[in-house]
Amino acid sequence: MARTDVIVLGAGIVGTSVALHLVKRGLSVALVDRGGAGEATSYGNAGIIEGNTIFPAAFPSDWATLLRIAFKRSPLANYHLAFLPKIAPWLAAFRAYSQPTKLVETSQVMRPLFARAVAEHEVLAAEAAAEKYLRRNGWLKLYRSDRAFAGVKRELDLAASLGIANVTMDVEAARALEPSLNPVFRHAVHWTGAVSVSNPLAVTRAYIARFAALGGLSFTGDARSLHRNGPNWRVETASGPLDAGEVVIALGPWLRDVLDPLGVRLPLAVKRGYHRHFRPQGNAALARPVLDADNGYVLAPMEQGVRITSGVEFAPRDAPPTPVQLERLMPAARELFPLGEPVEPQPWFGARPCFADSRPVIGRAPGNAGLWLACGHAHWGLTLGPATGRLLAELMTGATPFCDPQPYAAERFIR
Repeated sequence: MARTDVIVLGAGIVGTSVALHLVKRGLSVALVDRGGAGEATSYGNAGIIEGNTIFPAAFPSDWATLLRIAFKRSPLANYHLAFLPKIAPWLAAFRAYSQPTKLVETSQVMRPLFARAVAEHEVLAAEAAAEKYLRRNGWLKLYRSDRAFAGVKRELDLAASLGIANVTMDVEAARALEPSLNPVFRHAVHWTGAVSVSNPLAVTRAYIARFAALGGLSFTGDARSLHRNGPNWRVETASGPLDAGEVVIALGPWLRDVLDPLGVRLPLAVKRGYHRHFRPQGNAALARPVLDADNGYVLAPMEQGVRITSGVEFAPRDAPPTPVQLERLMPAARELFPLGEPVEPQPWFGARPCFADSRPVIGRAPGNAGLWLACGHAHWGLTLGPATGRLLAELMTGATPFCDPQPYAAERFIR
């Protein structure tokens, strides 16, 4: 039996960042995952560190969009019909949190984390020799219609009040930045302060290597084996049982597999998503990620090729993949950018862990001494991993947290 100060369950970008911040503070830390670091949910994203984010993803507010989704004609969302009764309460809560006043409230609550997102990544990247993966040239959001662009006025006004840099562009200016884009859009916004990465998996692995260099240990094990062992927590690993006085659960969409048996019930849902890499045609290239806002996908330049990310899918977490959204958006994507052949034979798919209020849980697990949570980061796991790691490490070591942690406490769900 091995003994350590802290066990971190989950080696995605959030768990890895937590483990790294803890070991930097002098604790003995074991990072446990049943697979390879960063190879699950953390692998499937657009590679954007969205320090510019203001409003979270919201429930559609117009009937035209809702009808397209209902009749499975929209690339923005898909669903498995048999799953709707189970997800309906969560969707109702998500809709309630998507009201304008609630979105403003959420933006204020989340701003301290987003405001630190880029800086915290830059610190870890510098220490982990991962700066080569960072691009500091922002990202573009494109709007094909005047109506779609008009819908972001409130966001742009709030960004101005917060000092978040962006540049509104016409088609010509946007194509000066990205000459390979076809002029099928009418407006663009260049969010200049965002940072993107060329290989999210490589970034997570670099942080893992830094964790190991500082004395952190990694184990293969199943988080579902977590149980009390006297005053400690124990996890079974391939190297034998591992004990610690404190445990951090950073399991993304697998959170409830561990928490439910412990009697901690959090209303976590998953939004499934897909991506696939394509070779560009000829000399076409992208310098930064590009969002086609009307169709809900991102084109992101990666080392593997141009990555296309899909909208969300509501289905059982472990159900077989149904990548119909990629099929729906491909005509629009090829219209915008000259895509060639796919790199992989099949799309990648995974699940984003989401709470209806679009906030993560960062802090203690209610009713379980020594149990901590870093979960529910939805679309922003890559963005907020290092900031979350710092905040939780500060809480666990008694340091002054860089922001008020109360809005992210699990107790908000306890009635």
